Amino acid sequence: MKSDHVSTSDIRSAFSAAMSAMYRDEVPAYGTLMELVGRVNDETLAAQPKLKERLQATDYLDRISEERHGAIRLGTAAELAMMARVFAVMGMYPVGYYDLSTAGVPVHSTAFRPIGDAELKRNPFRVFTSLLRLDLIADEDLREASAQILSKRRIFTEDAIALTEKAERAGGLTMADASRFVDEVLETFRWHDEANVDAAMYHRLHDAHRLIADVVSFKGPHINHLTPRTLDIDQVQALMSDYGIAPKAIVEGPPTRACPILLRQTSFKALEEPVSFRNADGVWESGSHTARFGEIEQRGIALTPKGRALYDRLLDQSRKIVRPAADGSNARDYEAALAQSFAEFPDDWAAIRGEELGYFAYSLTAKGKTAAARGDLSLETLIEEGYIQFDPIVYEDFLPVSAAGIFQSNLGDSAQQEFVASPNQKRFETDLGMKVLNEFDHYAGIEQASIDACLRALSQRDAAE
Repeated sequence: MKSDHVSTSDIRSAFSAAMSAMYRDEVPAYGTLMELVGRVNDETLAAQPKLKERLQATDYLDRISEERHGAIRLGTAAELAMMARVFAVMGMYPVGYYDLSTAGVPVHSTAFRPIGDAELKRNPFRVFTSLLRLDLIADEDLREASAQILSKRRIFTEDAIALTEKAERAGGLTMADASRFVDEVLETFRWHDEANVDAAMYHRLHDAHRLIADVVSFKGPHINHLTPRTLDIDQVQALMSDYGIAPKAIVEGPPTRACPILLRQTSFKALEEPVSFRNADGVWESGSHTARFGEIEQRGIALTPKGRALYDRLLDQSRKIVRPAADGSNARDYEAALAQSFAEFPDDWAAIRGEELGYFAYSLTAKGKTAAARGDLSLETLIEEGYIQFDPIVYEDFLPVSAAGIFQSNLGDSAQQEFVASPNQKRFETDLGMKVLNEFDHYAGIEQASIDACLRALSQRDAAE
């Protein structure tokens, strides 16, 4: 990077802040949500000083208040490929492949995010990015009409494209160019209340699936939610109604635990917003569209392949007992089934580590930093003797069933439509223009690097002594 270039982390931070400000203006309830999350986080930290201490020690505390994830839905391969180039300017890369067709949503997705531990701690902004699966639309005429509509739209400004190309050529952007880049790219995520289609076509798309109507009917993809991170999602869920926000019926993901795993999410209902449709005679007709909502998340430990297999099995087991209804009518029964099934998953950090279910970051204790140590001892012995400690590595990614549950609860009770499950990662990566990164490799790398750093420090002290 040239000395006059802004770091990708600074560009990402500026974009995340601009997105948050824009969304607060467009969806005032998001501002209310931020107040609620801030309150719950402050109260949680005050009540759990040990949690605050470990968050400070691992550099996670400062990032929590800044942490956001957004979601966007794209319509074409060209849009996806260009979005990947735009996010790369911000130091964000595609991690994981998610097939939501298995849960009745006609998209497949990836998450663009920073991938290095230091980059994540500086600003962990993520955008869950979905591509519409036109091949899953049963009506051939509607499928072809949708493709034609999408082929005509341009979701990026000319300056956004030019600045992305400039960053690729020059290896970065100057402060002035970075500021313009943020402003121009923000336009892609902005809400537009004038539809690209007439009312009749909108209703045909809507009847096929509400998400199809959301993607195809508008000139841009618009950010459909922006999500802060809480340290106690159950408390947020309980307090939402006090803030005039109607929560969804259940919290998606694993049940309440002493040692949080993966990701839990809740949201408020999507807004019904006024939009206009231009009919054949050129007259604008008033209507409405439901798309944007508020979401909150609580993040736990990243699980190993073994841990994730256990999680998936227990979640499937609970849903065979009770499948949550979109209207929330069986929420209590589902939560009971979830808690019953997950009793099998250890709820103690030492047990999770001992059974190799989760990833941990290792660091020297106060004793390890000052006392004489045997650098040739095994990791387990060094932990037992108090030289090395471990903390859970935060899960930075997403869960397809949870994402689908959030989508469905905000698309209406009738949105749970059936699609043929058809994961196609190869096609997605072809459209993307690159392979998605493997999340397990990322977490394993962070864990191993932390182990190596501890053992190296102890060995160097031994050598010096």
